Amino acid sequence: MIEELGHEPNGYFWEGVAQLLVSIEVPDLESRFDYDPEAGMFCAYGTDRQALEELARRMAAVATDPDRVRQLVATAGASGFEFDD
Repeated sequence: MIEELGHEPNGYFWEGVAQLLVSIEVPDLESRFDYDPEAGMFCAYGTDRQALEELARRMAAVATDPDRVRQLVATAGASGFEFDD
């Protein structure tokens, strides 16, 4: 489904999803962890367990809901956000 939307479902795409979620839904998480994606995996890391758990909840909700992925990709396009995939 992600490929149908014109993106590669790799770690860099999921980093973009995380960045977009943080910026539009929970900006208070900004700078509370770092990202380290690879071609085949996405990773967020840091010492703030609460922030990482909140990101994990939001990422899981997106990863299991194709409509949510479509919505985020559309939001990204409308706002000029570009996925680095």
